[in-house]
Amino acid sequence: MITVCNDSHSDFILLGFSEKPYLEKILFWVVLIFYCLTLAGNMVIILVSSKDPKLHIPMYFFLCNLSLLDLSFTSSCVPQMLVNFWGPEKTISYIGCAFQLYVFLWLGATECVLLVVMAMDRYVAVCHPLQYTAIMHPKFCLQLAILAWGAGLVQSLVQSPATLQLPFCSHRRVDDIVCEVPALIQASSADTTYNEIQMSIASIIFLVLPLVIILSSYGAVAKAVLRIKSAAGQRKAFSTCTSHILVVSLFYGTVTAVYLQPKNCYAQEQGKFLTLFYTVATPALNPLIYTLRNREVKGALIRLGRRTWDSQNN
Repeated sequence: MITVCNDSHSDFILLGFSEKPYLEKILFWVVLIFYCLTLAGNMVIILVSSKDPKLHIPMYFFLCNLSLLDLSFTSSCVPQMLVNFWGPEKTISYIGCAFQLYVFLWLGATECVLLVVMAMDRYVAVCHPLQYTAIMHPKFCLQLAILAWGAGLVQSLVQSPATLQLPFCSHRRVDDIVCEVPALIQASSADTTYNEIQMSIASIIFLVLPLVIILSSYGAVAKAVLRIKSAAGQRKAFSTCTSHILVVSLFYGTVTAVYLQPKNCYAQEQGKFLTLFYTVATPALNPLIYTLRNREVKGALIRLGRRTWDSQNN
């Protein structure tokens, strides 16, 4: 039977935590603070990496891409999230939901691929240091960045239309804080087998496979580091990778739980907090991780501060 819906382009209702209004008021301020940190932290990373000549290397080129991605990712959903948390209205227009879904999928998939690219950069730097500059030359780095952004865009252009074509006849209540695929599939009144299969295939391509590649590359890095005889050399090699490992753990630990866990009431409620974490907390923590654990970034910040101070005083 084909389900026919009237007014298929009417507003959606993002339920979020509407059953706990006291929690929404707390989350409003938490999300606002993290969003401000995200904007400030990632802008600083982009500014420092572009201004300091010592950071004009592949690692920081990819880090700039990650910061730009995080800025765009959070800005695609956090403003609407703040509006819904603060007021009684939980609605989002069909166009707003569609835009959020397209951008959310595009940037989410792009980050999955970009984190693989960053892991491979660290693999080449540690395991093949003599060939590093020859392999990771600027043109190749640009091609890898384009590949990451392009792969994410293709994924969004494939999955978003299929999700938005689902009928939402009985109600237009989305039990989530953003318009993302699992919640929209669950809200549909039609048979969603095709969409679930499509989401599973996409999860394998953009979550499972990249994670396997990242773990394999860091396994090879660990073996290479352990062959270094000096303790100082081992610490230096590990220090170039720890920040990225932390970022990967934060991102994949939450995203895989949302997209790969079985769907039930408990998982849906838990998924809202996980979505909140990888859309709000992770983009804010990434600049702190790379800044606090990286001497080169801290040194660049100090140099930039001194140049700014000197230019104001002269």
